[in-house]
Amino acid sequence: MQRIARKVSRFVGLDVHAETVSVAIAERDGEARGIGTIPNRAESIKRLVAKLDIGGPWAACYEAGPTGYALYWQLTRLGRVCQVVAPTLVPTKPGDRVKTDRRDAERLARSYRAGELTPVWVPDEAHEALRDLVRAREAAKEDQLRARHRLGKFLLRQGKRPPRSMRAWTQQYLEWIKRQVAFTQPAHQATLEDYMNEIEHCTLRIGRLDSAIDEAVRQDPPNMREVVEALQALRGVAKLTAVTVVAEVGTLSRFGSPRQLMGYSGTVSSEHSSGQKTQRGAITKTGNAHLRRVIVEAAWTQRHRPILSRAMRERQKNVSVEVQEIAAKARHRLHARYVRLLGRGKSGPQAVTAVARELLGFIWAIGVTVEQAQAERARGAA
Repeated sequence: MQRIARKVSRFVGLDVHAETVSVAIAERDGEARGIGTIPNRAESIKRLVAKLDIGGPWAACYEAGPTGYALYWQLTRLGRVCQVVAPTLVPTKPGDRVKTDRRDAERLARSYRAGELTPVWVPDEAHEALRDLVRAREAAKEDQLRARHRLGKFLLRQGKRPPRSMRAWTQQYLEWIKRQVAFTQPAHQATLEDYMNEIEHCTLRIGRLDSAIDEAVRQDPPNMREVVEALQALRGVAKLTAVTVVAEVGTLSRFGSPRQLMGYSGTVSSEHSSGQKTQRGAITKTGNAHLRRVIVEAAWTQRHRPILSRAMRERQKNVSVEVQEIAAKARHRLHARYVRLLGRGKSGPQAVTAVARELLGFIWAIGVTVEQAQAERARGAA
């Protein structure tokens, strides 16, 4: 941010919506002022760029949101400086009760000039495509869970209970519903068939997305594939988890330390300290929720004894010895951490959350190790 401030003399704040973009500009010396609202269309952005170029070098910023990174890509392709900033970290005045698009754009321009904004990572085309695919698969799993809940509660209301030895949502359970559950009322039977059709549709949808993810990983750049394979050396981090980490985080070495990655995931403890009093609370949950979910799921596997399973041996065949050593250290340390926290009276979810935070440190270590090796190979080839 400071490097940009030295190179430009004007700072442009953009309040971006689906149909409009409100524009404000802050000179190096002077008050921020709005210069109008334009349609959010490529030709309008080009005209805005030409207008702004008349006054000399400038840089623009806008908040990350549902419009994505299309505006960022357009401005950077035109050779202009643009940054996407975290909306939750934009400074606001507690007493300000007037909110308009023009005022929001002016506030962005003013804060951008002061260097008070926090840029977010903008994925490249490969990461963006993979992330959208992984999130589509996550949405399909959520839809499947809702459909199962609807059917389960429907059967419970009608007094249809499976045998005690039968686990829910196994193939045996679904066959029991198809063969032995029936209703005399046509309306009830139609409801049952609709719920079953929705579950089968979600299952097929998840299968198609899993195949698409496998194909996407095969077609991704070699540096991304190598990181995905290396992360699978960790216990609890299978292909889908590794792909999610790479898609959501991008280049792991962009974080200077594992603590930064932990903060990005929102798994660090909140804190309210004043004077001699230090009070820490629950995790902040202010980071990437998709990353946090898969890491916590992976952390649950650390409650088992640190034995190298056959599946893990297969996953570690093509990774370096250094990565295998990091994974072995993680396997033993995280299990010991889980047991120690339970011994101190922590609940299972509390212990798993702490283990998940530490697991991110090992993910960072493996990612940095692989990316540094890739950089060294690239220098040697040059």
